[in-house]
Amino acid sequence: MNRAQSQAYLGHLEKFGIRLGLDAIREILAGLGNPQDRFSSVLVAGTNGKGSVCAMLAEILAGHGWRVGLYTSPHLVRVEERIQVDRKLIPARALGRLLGRVRETNKALLAAGRLAAEPTFFEVLTAAAFLHFAARRVDIAVLEVGLGGRFDATNVVRPLATAITSIGHDHQQYLGRTLGRIAFEKAGILKPGVPVVCGERSGSTAYAVIRKRAEALEAPLLGVFDGGRLEPADGRGRFVFRRAGRTYRFTPSLPGRHQGENAAVAILVAEELSRSWRPLKKARVIAGVERARWEGRLETVSVRPPVILDGAHNEEGAAALAAHLRRIFKERIILVFGVLCDKDIRAMARRLFPLADMVVLTRIPNDRSAEPAAVAALAPRFRGRLRVEPDPRRAVRLAQRESAGRTPVVIAGSLFLVGEVKRLRLFPA
Repeated sequence: MNRAQSQAYLGHLEKFGIRLGLDAIREILAGLGNPQDRFSSVLVAGTNGKGSVCAMLAEILAGHGWRVGLYTSPHLVRVEERIQVDRKLIPARALGRLLGRVRETNKALLAAGRLAAEPTFFEVLTAAAFLHFAARRVDIAVLEVGLGGRFDATNVVRPLATAITSIGHDHQQYLGRTLGRIAFEKAGILKPGVPVVCGERSGSTAYAVIRKRAEALEAPLLGVFDGGRLEPADGRGRFVFRRAGRTYRFTPSLPGRHQGENAAVAILVAEELSRSWRPLKKARVIAGVERARWEGRLETVSVRPPVILDGAHNEEGAAALAAHLRRIFKERIILVFGVLCDKDIRAMARRLFPLADMVVLTRIPNDRSAEPAAVAALAPRFRGRLRVEPDPRRAVRLAQRESAGRTPVVIAGSLFLVGEVKRLRLFPA
């Protein structure tokens, strides 16, 4: 397939939406010769922070000279962002070739009755990623769970280690309404005897669920806050993490205090890999944490005035963004806000809207986008601050005009909005 054909094929698959389960992906991979069995892997789940942890782990491992695969979602601008080897995106031509192979395999499986329905966008991309990693002979692949864990297509690997970052309210229509139920779905990535690192607070309901599952599977559980201590070393983003007699001092390149927690998760995974796979050096682990980049997460794209892009796609993400903004800005901001309709919009508005003199409500180019007028109706107490501009380009330009080169502008609410702003190239690199 050429790039246009690849996009058309993936666009066709998107109409099938989300379909959780492992039967289809197992059949597809078996038809492809089970490429996932030809490389080692780490599997990372969680509500927030899992992409950042994956980016840090990829840098840590690449810094030791190994060939590293990285599979993440969603992408911001190009689908090729999801599949990387040594932090280089899969070439469009290579992706097209692999998608063609997956499509032909799926046709044969459907004709033979081994697939009940055409696979989903995520299942096909996951299969293509595993084929790419096997063909490139990666030493290890870092895999980000797409949704949940138990029935996510990535959960067919036998990883060297697993990790669960934080647990929050998101995708509740698929994962359940309570944090305990969501944690149960995330804990579905745990494997018998395979170590799991957890970034949840040790006294939380979610941590108790994960611990119970780990005990049942005899999977060693290492909690960042269970036997460990993480604290800011100063006001400039430096952290100290102590656990089991070991001390790490580091300054993540990714901004925000929550990135200290994500770094601690990555460090503990690295320690486990050093014990069970190949030795890792402490200095290179810290260097990987400090070198990692991850676009769209508290990303500064302009300094005069400051313009920050952040996914902040749920209440917990909005809370982390709000805490960061309070630390770095004394003045109020102008917020460009676009969100998917299945999110807890009221909760996100309560976190972010009080920080803004003006909130420009816009639409995301996604079928699940909340309409700006509907968002405004859910936040009546902020009515005087709200402006509706459905077009993202015009929404950003309106915010910039109101800023007059002085007031900070923040663009948040969904990674799909961040991706659209990047696609429009409103802030050239």
